[in-house]
Amino acid sequence: MIEKFLKEEQDPKAVERIYGRLVDLLTTGEDILYIAVQKKPIVNLFPDCIALTNKRILFFTPANLGLSIKFVDFVWKDIVDVYTKEEIIGAVFSVKTTNGAEMGVDYLPKVQARKLYQYAQERKEAEREARRLRDLEEKRAESGSMQIDHAAQVAFQPLAPVIQQPVAAASPVPTPPPTPVAAPVVHEEPKKDELTEKLKRLKMLFENGLISQEEYNAKKLDLLSDF
Repeated sequence: MIEKFLKEEQDPKAVERIYGRLVDLLTTGEDILYIAVQKKPIVNLFPDCIALTNKRILFFTPANLGLSIKFVDFVWKDIVDVYTKEEIIGAVFSVKTTNGAEMGVDYLPKVQARKLYQYAQERKEAEREARRLRDLEEKRAESGSMQIDHAAQVAFQPLAPVIQQPVAAASPVPTPPPTPVAAPVVHEEPKKDELTEKLKRLKMLFENGLISQEEYNAKKLDLLSDF
């Protein structure tokens, strides 16, 4: 079953371990599209992995010396953009989500990073098309409902009664309408997005060279898992 995910230099043991975990996570109608495995230049005992399905993207990071695996996933509708950057050794693949979170894996074989980018762009395009069709259906449903309501009002409009000549009478003095009282405006203090603030501080540490790429990914996984 995993042979189709071993065509671009993937580590068979890593793919087998991730595939076993993925099967337990799949939902109804969800299919695995691609699995990419990190390939570090010196020691590659516990590589990070990325898996794409037709519904989401999952980042896997080994923990406890490979005895357990931590993961974080994002559904395609929450993915704002995907990036790939080829370096001297390998490539980096990363995604950005609607809430400002960023997630990536470095030291990917370049052919795998390109495949990830290709599949991710295809899924994003499919999600945009599905969203466009949903919007069209909602607009058609709203338009049809308005036409039916209007037709019903016309069909059941009562006939005008025969008006007899009224006897002259004094016109009543109209009562002025009550003056509306403006509702008090309540100003709420905007709540800071705690997750976004923590992710920004973590990224600053990484960009300043205070933590490594692996530490950055691991700490980001911890933050995203807590929320």
